[in-house]
Amino acid sequence: MASKNTNSNGSARPLNVAVVGGGIIGVMTAVGLRRRGINAIIYERAQTWHEVSAGFAFTGAARVWMQHIDPALVELLANISQKTDASTSNAYWNGYHPRTKEDAEDESKSLLFRTPTNNLSFWGCVRSQFLKGMADLLPEGAAVFGKQLLNYVDDEQSGQVVLQFNDGTTAEADVLLGCDGIHSVTRKVLLGADHPASRAGFSHTVTYRTMVPIDVGIKALGEKVAKSACNHLGPNADLLVYPVMSGTLLNIAVFAYEEPDFPDPDRMTIQVDRTEIKKLFDGWSVPVADIWKLYPEKVVKWGIFDLDANPPPTYAGGRACLVGDAAHASTPYLGVGACTGVEDALVICTLLESVQQKVLSGEALKAGLRDALQTYNAARLDRGRWIHRHSRQMGQMYHWRYGPTGRDPERMKKKLEENWSAVVNYDIFAELSPEFRELAMGAQVAPVGA
Repeated sequence: MASKNTNSNGSARPLNVAVVGGGIIGVMTAVGLRRRGINAIIYERAQTWHEVSAGFAFTGAARVWMQHIDPALVELLANISQKTDASTSNAYWNGYHPRTKEDAEDESKSLLFRTPTNNLSFWGCVRSQFLKGMADLLPEGAAVFGKQLLNYVDDEQSGQVVLQFNDGTTAEADVLLGCDGIHSVTRKVLLGADHPASRAGFSHTVTYRTMVPIDVGIKALGEKVAKSACNHLGPNADLLVYPVMSGTLLNIAVFAYEEPDFPDPDRMTIQVDRTEIKKLFDGWSVPVADIWKLYPEKVVKWGIFDLDANPPPTYAGGRACLVGDAAHASTPYLGVGACTGVEDALVICTLLESVQQKVLSGEALKAGLRDALQTYNAARLDRGRWIHRHSRQMGQMYHWRYGPTGRDPERMKKKLEENWSAVVNYDIFAELSPEFRELAMGAQVAPVGA
């Protein structure tokens, strides 16, 4: 009789990996695992693929790691993204003091500083479009919808991790990857429901997002917004805009400091009237003060939560681990939350591929998986903490609330460049043995549809 670790003919079977959460990083991780011949199944609580239609971007460094997860991911991104190059730069403007539209668009009067983007090489796209494109890379049956995780049991007797869902069903896998986001159930089970890190904390900042045709954005804010990101800074708020969808749309995001606790920390959203944005920018420069007019009458207000106040003490326990926002949810101000998840995805794909190549079974397989997840934890824990800590600082800086920089453009620029250098020059394999780098760089195995 074949064991759980072998096929009926006695040969070693592929690892079975349960990916909890069908968001950007969950799907990307599943694509990478299947490319390596690992049987990854996504369990998603929604009834279909679901992602907000907001813009986000990947750095050049993240695309290098993405290429090693699966080249098809970069090809997909290339087809749907707005790209920066060495000739473009991110511009940071004084959004508060200029009194006329002309002064607000005059670099000599309102531009605080620029930072070159060639060391970041952001490619921006719409989240929902990228998710759907990645999902199309998966074979039929690789995702199961309507599965809200309630609990999991790392069962030593059966040698399986048993997932328990709220519909009364269960599933088994060799290992569980919690890619279930900021309100991760995996994290709550792994750490314990009473652990401070089991729940994300309100960062006391909120955001209001929308997208408009690029010509509408140019009319409101000037030609400066057509090719690169522009952030308009001021007291307790900032207005970030950048082109997406091959330059046809302008992504608009208002971020603001908010002292009271968020009214719905579980949903993280409430619906408000757009006049709330009008009040927020009362007294700012004319283009920023009028930005509320580009929003629909009713707006979704997002509370921004992260894990900075109570970071998880570990990302792994037994044969379960946390990936992406489940591990290190951060505020968006550093702009690399998804990029950090890409780093996680490549590391865990590589480590699990290494276990699979050893053709282990029984106790050896269980020990190998536990060791792999602890290696992942050791490689990723400090990086995740650095990201959410420095992202919070960046938000404070943009809102003129960060003491070390104040409102000084030179100090802000220096701080930004230091942080970005740490983002793009980070070597995700530096904490790992050399063989893992070689394995990741040379991954040429089963196609993702296998």
